Amino acid sequence: MYKLIALDMDGTLLTPQGEISPRTHAAIQAARARGVTVVLASGRPLEGMTRYLDELGMTGPDDYVISYNGAMVQRVACGSVIRSQLLTGADASLIARLADQQGVNVHGFSVSQGLITPRLSHYTEHESRLTGMPIKLVDFAALPADEAILKVMMIDEPSLLSRAIAALPDSLHQNYTVVQSAPYFLEIMNRQSHKGSGVAALAEHLGINASQVIAVGDAGNDSHMVEYAGLGVAMGNATEALKALAQHITSRNDEDGVARVIEEFVLA
Repeated sequence: MYKLIALDMDGTLLTPQGEISPRTHAAIQAARARGVTVVLASGRPLEGMTRYLDELGMTGPDDYVISYNGAMVQRVACGSVIRSQLLTGADASLIARLADQQGVNVHGFSVSQGLITPRLSHYTEHESRLTGMPIKLVDFAALPADEAILKVMMIDEPSLLSRAIAALPDSLHQNYTVVQSAPYFLEIMNRQSHKGSGVAALAEHLGINASQVIAVGDAGNDSHMVEYAGLGVAMGNATEALKALAQHITSRNDEDGVARVIEEFVLA
């Protein structure tokens, strides 16, 4: 019996219009009524997830959220942290230098300063609209070495970012978790932070083993949790790489793919 369902948001839970379909909403509520814990696991900060948590009624003392691609796991109601593994200002400075060398833009999320970037980009403005967080211009080279950083992102046109990714040193992948969440977003976190470790930490907290977990996603930043879960599911609109990792492929996010998974494996 599955006891925990971890859902990516963009490209998975949400339709292309950024909404939760009525069928998906109903399936989630039916699963919760049966005692199944449903958790949103997103690259977004909590501020960018609140609207959907409210819509789903997932704001009580027994509701949890996995944000920043697993860098933070916390209770929704009180914000108490179950797990966090962060970067530092020194990490952010290093990543920003690599981005400059490759000619791509960068932004990040600081615990104390919010959404920070050394220069404006329309992709940072897009991030600001998604999350509802204001942008603060900050020279990453001047960040205190010990500043708490949730994640840093290389951001740019897909063609430019693809070239930059191909040229990044192996040491970046060895020392950090590096995942691509969109053609224009490359996300870099603490080596111990990814959605898989976030879901695993929550499962352990709840006394649930991996075989009782369903994880559903569509992109590279979902790969760790899809591999971890007893049932790893890729959306019909997922990348081919994620589909190759998944045990089950559902329909697209504009075809109620999440609802179909819940109906088949939890409610049937």
